[in-house]
Amino acid sequence: MVYFIGAGPGDVDLITVKGRKIISEADVVIYAGSLVAKEHLDFCKEGVVAHNSASMTLDQVIEVMKEEVSNGKTVVRLHTGDPSMYGAIKEQMDELDKLNIKYEIIPGVSSCFAAAAAIQREFTLPNVTQTLILTRVEGRTPVPATEDLEKLASVGASMAIFLSISMIEKVVEKLRKGYGKNVPIAVVERATWEDQRIILGTLDDIAEKVKEANITKCAQILVGEFIDCEYSKSLLYDKSFTHMFRKAEE
Repeated sequence: MVYFIGAGPGDVDLITVKGRKIISEADVVIYAGSLVAKEHLDFCKEGVVAHNSASMTLDQVIEVMKEEVSNGKTVVRLHTGDPSMYGAIKEQMDELDKLNIKYEIIPGVSSCFAAAAAIQREFTLPNVTQTLILTRVEGRTPVPATEDLEKLASVGASMAIFLSISMIEKVVEKLRKGYGKNVPIAVVERATWEDQRIILGTLDDIAEKVKEANITKCAQILVGEFIDCEYSKSLLYDKSFTHMFRKAEE
């Protein structure tokens, strides 16, 4: 059996209880060493075999899974954040399907939610936006033309932009055209790690601030009015709002 587990954004305690339990019982762990805290291995049982996938190809990862599962071993594939976001797990699962190897996915905390927690904000606010867009700008991995950042920004929703901090000037240019105005923006480097850094600004000054801080990787870009705005309170807890669990106050 192979388990794809989201290790969370950085802090080793942000993995799920289920994820840690499976890691503690695993015979083999293949972890993304360039992004996942090595301290997760401290929770493994004695004798566990660990592979750092940072230097491995897809074929090598699958070969380890195939060999170990055939020997009756439980294999954990440990990804950063939540594996469904930029985790490249689909190609691994397709290969396991060909080999008739069973697998399960254990979700994790994405860095975008860790970043929102770090700046103590809520992505969805009444009368501001009820939509969150998770995306990236094109780099070596292309982005469909229909998902160009400028077009997405024109929706006016809250945004969490992955894998794009090294192209911050390009990001700002596209956002400015899309939003059509100056909007708040936050950059959170290494959210939940001990060396986490937060930079708050607007489209007018964020690129300069990021360059001055020398932030070039491992950072979330959060954009939208939700960062600094007036908003309406939720009806959910309004005393005049009735639902199946609560009657309205007189």
